[in-house]
Amino acid sequence: METLVRIAEGLGRFSARFVPSAFAIAVLLSLLTMGLALGWGGAAPDQVLGAWGGGFWELLTFSMQMALVMFTGYLLALTAPVRWVLEKLAGLAKSPRGAVAWMAFVSMALAYINWGLSLVASAMLVRFMVRRRPDVDYRLLVACAYFGLGATWHSGLSASAPLLVATPGHFLEKQLGVLPIDRTLFSAFNVGLTVAVVAGMTLLAWALHPKPERTVRVEPALLEKLGDFVPPERPKEKGLAVWLDHARLLNLVFGVLGLAWFARHLVLNGGWRAINLNVVNFLFLVLAVLLHGTPARLLKASEEAGSVLHGIVLQFPLYAGIYGIFKATGLTDLIGDAFVSLSTRETFPAIVYLYSGVVNYFVPSGGSKWAIEAPYLLNAASTLGVEPEKVVLAYAWGDMATDLIQPFWALPLLAVARLEFKDILGFLLLAFLLYLPFVTVAFFLFG
Repeated sequence: METLVRIAEGLGRFSARFVPSAFAIAVLLSLLTMGLALGWGGAAPDQVLGAWGGGFWELLTFSMQMALVMFTGYLLALTAPVRWVLEKLAGLAKSPRGAVAWMAFVSMALAYINWGLSLVASAMLVRFMVRRRPDVDYRLLVACAYFGLGATWHSGLSASAPLLVATPGHFLEKQLGVLPIDRTLFSAFNVGLTVAVVAGMTLLAWALHPKPERTVRVEPALLEKLGDFVPPERPKEKGLAVWLDHARLLNLVFGVLGLAWFARHLVLNGGWRAINLNVVNFLFLVLAVLLHGTPARLLKASEEAGSVLHGIVLQFPLYAGIYGIFKATGLTDLIGDAFVSLSTRETFPAIVYLYSGVVNYFVPSGGSKWAIEAPYLLNAASTLGVEPEKVVLAYAWGDMATDLIQPFWALPLLAVARLEFKDILGFLLLAFLLYLPFVTVAFFLFG
């Protein structure tokens, strides 16, 4: 374990020195794509510039969908019933080893439901659990709270790529059609692999907990700094406006209507096969409105939830510009041909999995990366005779694999936990080194 800690610290120093911010990476990738279009693709400078600027606005619907994934998950995590559930979950841990294993399982289960919910709810659960189990290793507990972002989110109900291709009108519909989720998320392969990974990662968390004399416990003063969401107080003034903002009537009406629409949608469109990105976002928004109870509480929670959206709003137009260059200059066909030359029909899913993982470490954004990579990956798959659902799943699993050792999505969790990424990287690195080959072999067999 001491060797692992030294490796983690070295990797943390390397990342701090050489890996820039996510926005800087997006700008560098834009310049790299322009260079490829000019040099490799032979496009004219004016064509490249026009494709880049025009592409900024081609993915506005998709950008809003991704923003709502995060926003609705955050809103739901701030509701009183979800908080109550998290407190009860924290009380189920009866030992330090049981606490970290339970934390890992809950994190992965929440991420399967919604990755935005997992980010926030797992951070809240860390606080509740460490108050009940101060003898747990705090570093490992926080690391396990991040397992869901690296192990289950892109195989679950908020998976951006599989849900997007199941949504009518998505930007690849002319090329791909609409792929229902029974061919991706609810396929036997995806469900089986998810169950195996969750079981393995939970057991690993249990085994990683250090002995009592080596346990790093949370500092008592730190717990006092972890603030909770405080609902707004009802003003002393009286009147129709105050009553409406602090009464449950409007939220209840909205929630009932939303749940009625959701049930109707499932009945009229084939049950669970009708679930897509828009439907998931709609359901979580309806639940958040219903569970917050009043407009005033919902609005205050939305102010906090909106604070995490700046990365999506700032970066997604840049990735849309990159997508515009790929689409307009022929880079899609060139890269697709390169993939065909390196792959066979049997090995293509595993190669896509590994490739997606490498790119994800430097571009940690599952949605925007799919917009860039999907056209040439699907072209290559078509040439090789690989089913498109295999490409979608391989991309999805690879996209989340390197999240385990990438700090981008861990920032909200680390902000709540008051830790640095290097504090938890050792545990995450070991999990990654065991997880990666297992899933790689699975995709070789899948091919």
